[in-house]
Amino acid sequence: MASIEELANTLRGVATSGMKPKALLAAVRERHPETTKKEVVRAAFYALTEGPNADLHAFALTERAVDEDEPVRAAKLRKKKDRKAKPEGQAAH
Repeated sequence: MASIEELANTLRGVATSGMKPKALLAAVRERHPETTKKEVVRAAFYALTEGPNADLHAFALTERAVDEDEPVRAAKLRKKKDRKAKPEGQAAH
């Protein structure tokens, strides 16, 4: 049985942009036929959170956070348009 690290490395190697999940699972199972779907899913999470890209993941999470040094400006809200068409001559309530 392949370790989670081996599966994660395989996932990184076979994954391409726009690849469907079934195709990705099939590509991993070509190299590791004894692997279950559950193990591949766990390896995918590991590849995103614990592997060599973990620093990139942590960087992305921290950069998405609001910078506390910059003041937050309130956005001006727009009024909703009345989407119902009113027949002419009737007043809106």
